[in-house]
Amino acid sequence: MRAKLSVVALSVAAAFTLSACGQKEAPKQAATPAAPVTPAAKPELVVKLGHVAPMTGPQAHLGKDNENGAVLAIEELNAKGMEIGGAKVKFELLAEDDAADPKQGAIVAQKLVDAKVNGVIGHLNSGTTIPASKLYADAGIPQISGSATNPKYTQQGFATAFRVMANDVQQGKSLGEFAVKQGLKTVAIVDDRTAYGQGLADEFKKSAEAAGIKVVASEYTTDKATDFKAILTKIKSTKAELVFFGGMDAQGGPMAKQMKELGIKAKFLGGDGVCTPEFMKLGGPATEGQFCSLPGMPLEKLAKGPEFREKFTKKFGAEIQLYAPYVYDAVMVMADSMKRADSVEAAKFLPMVGKTKFDGVTAMIEFDQVGDLKGGAISIYQYKGGKLEYVETLGGANPVDSVKADVKEAVADVKDAAKAVAGAATAVGAVAVGEAKEAAKAAAEAGKDAVKAGAEAVKSAAEATKAAAEKK
Repeated sequence: MRAKLSVVALSVAAAFTLSACGQKEAPKQAATPAAPVTPAAKPELVVKLGHVAPMTGPQAHLGKDNENGAVLAIEELNAKGMEIGGAKVKFELLAEDDAADPKQGAIVAQKLVDAKVNGVIGHLNSGTTIPASKLYADAGIPQISGSATNPKYTQQGFATAFRVMANDVQQGKSLGEFAVKQGLKTVAIVDDRTAYGQGLADEFKKSAEAAGIKVVASEYTTDKATDFKAILTKIKSTKAELVFFGGMDAQGGPMAKQMKELGIKAKFLGGDGVCTPEFMKLGGPATEGQFCSLPGMPLEKLAKGPEFREKFTKKFGAEIQLYAPYVYDAVMVMADSMKRADSVEAAKFLPMVGKTKFDGVTAMIEFDQVGDLKGGAISIYQYKGGKLEYVETLGGANPVDSVKADVKEAVADVKDAAKAVAGAATAVGAVAVGEAKEAAKAAAEAGKDAVKAGAEAVKSAAEATKAAAEKK
């Protein structure tokens, strides 16, 4: 029995051994490579900029031009991927229509305040910009206009109000100077009773009268009128040599046309509001040879001007009407201020707006203590062959003249430095010569003393020799 058990035990052990020997070692699993660490995406920061202009009514073409300038700037900023406060910024434009109406302007301004926009670009018209600016100031929202020129806008004492073009004081003065240079003696003035039109006309009148031009008529219209024959008939009787109009192209074009129809020989002169392709379209052949003005230098004469015109035309398939380059710069200044402050909070970047020094399309943009553009050059144009032809620039700082002045100043500095070096060299030479003379004099004195001492020594020796001989 025990033998059987032993055999069985041996058999079981052998079977277990064979089974164990027949098993294959399980293959080791390859280590799974660690997944690459993906850096966490930077948070996105949405910055809302309000833009207000007339998108309906007779000035809608100018409003669209302004809006296009803002859209172009926004798209370029987003394409660059600006970062502020460690977050990627996405700019959004909240566009509103104020129809060039002050009441509507206040309504949409409050709408933007309620939307908590970070900043406002606009409004287009001084008449809507001025009342709206109070609402933005109360809310602490920075506002940069690319077209409102009435001086009152920045003279209200609001720390939030800025503009990137010359004001009507600068423009009216230059227009008056230009009229005098044309040898004109009498002028009739017409304005549209808006903050812009009346403000510009008043400044022109001051400048013209100060220069000796006689104002023979002052007439008024509205920014909605299209028939001016009644007031033009009165002007014709004065035989004025010049008709100055403070207003926009929607009225200026028909006015120039009706002047010709009535046989008025006077020249027509207006500000930036009539310096547009639309003025020529509405006025037709009557606009030929007439004059207008625009703040700043012509785009063609500015370093970034031609490039901007090309980009604008390519994107929108339309030519620049008037203020688009200024609105573009206004957006860029707002964004640049945020970048320098490293914050999009109005309270934090507002102080940076006032400290701006931005090389824009239209100018080197810097603001004075009230928010006006420093410099304020005004360029005169003449309508010729359906185009605006540049005549000259008055006031402000002509970029070419500024460069010449900088070079002249640098040359003067070099000359002064050369004189100083020469003077220093002469002085050093004089000191050296003086010191040499003093040294020579001292040596001569020392020589004299040595000779004298030698003579005295010889004399003493002679006396001693004589005494010794006498003793002998």
